[in-house]
Amino acid sequence: MDNELIDARSLSKLKWRCRRGLLENDLFIERFFRQFESALTVRQAQGLSALMELNDNDLLDLHLGRRPLAEVAIELDREDVREVLKMLRTTC
Repeated sequence: MDNELIDARSLSKLKWRCRRGLLENDLFIERFFRQFESALTVRQAQGLSALMELNDNDLLDLHLGRRPLAEVAIELDREDVREVLKMLRTTC
């Protein structure tokens, strides 16, 4: 299950869910999908979806490495979220 790719319908829903109000976040996420969408796993999609629960400023702080994940949202300090955050940061 860890390597199962996300299906097209779920990917479309995730992309819609990832739309943000802060342009900088939208740009990071757009680059993320451009680079990783063809190989995105269900597990990674779950991590990304969890990150989308954050407000825009906290999400931007995480993208830019201004604050650690555990400080922003301790409940999100888990492997799938850390993996996706690392992927997002490679697109900066």
